[in-house]
Amino acid sequence: MKTELSLALIGGGNMANALASGLIGRRCAASSVHVIDPGEAVRARWDALGTTTAAAPDGRLSECRVWFFAVKPQIMAEVVRQCRPWLRPGTLVISIAAGIPGEAIARWMGSAAEPYARVVRCMPNTPALIASGMTGMAALDGVDEADRALAEELLRAVGQVIWVRDDAAIDAVTAVSGSGPAYVFLFLEALIAAGVEQGLTLEQARQLALGTFHGATQLATLSPDSPAVLRERVTSRGGTTAAALAVFQERGLSGIMREAVAAAARRAGELAREFSG
Repeated sequence: MKTELSLALIGGGNMANALASGLIGRRCAASSVHVIDPGEAVRARWDALGTTTAAAPDGRLSECRVWFFAVKPQIMAEVVRQCRPWLRPGTLVISIAAGIPGEAIARWMGSAAEPYARVVRCMPNTPALIASGMTGMAALDGVDEADRALAEELLRAVGQVIWVRDDAAIDAVTAVSGSGPAYVFLFLEALIAAGVEQGLTLEQARQLALGTFHGATQLATLSPDSPAVLRERVTSRGGTTAAALAVFQERGLSGIMREAVAAAARRAGELAREFSG
């Protein structure tokens, strides 16, 4: 049997809630989870679940095997430094703070000369809130195989995970999957509006758009064929789908998507430089 996990959630918001819902009762008891959040109402919700709570970093941190940082990037440096006095050599630090490089966290946890390298940086996306997330993960050199396995286990509680090589690759993850749900929602907005314009009710258009998107993504997930092959199978020469796709091609949909993802990746890099000083 696995040793029960002791976990500190530094920031008790939505992502911490999602993670806890997948772990409490399966991997750890509520009493083994310590939540740090300045919000009284937030702490009250966690207290009701049976966790311990604190308004600021405290000595209970030293008892926790994993520290999971889920705070806004603007306050990450200060929060990390507040937690540092209770850091132990075996502590695994996991961060989901957007735009904060793992190397910056390692430096704040230790020093420029001796950074604390047991740090994993993650970029989940919002479907993690319904345990359907996609998370990119990057580990610093000080993270051994056991720590990598533990970090992966934690994030699998809210969906799928992939490992990437470094912080630069996390910027790409941010651009594709971190921001990706917004691209999907924008497409769905447009498809629903187009359906209404063609005479469907709003509810009909919504149901058709959502059901089609869900079915298509499930098919793409389960099929051994590429999305390009699946698209070709739906497209009859001279048919309705071909007419629609011709408009997408004429308007340069593929180019627009490449430009959008590149812009998101650039912005991720800019945020990393802004917040990691």
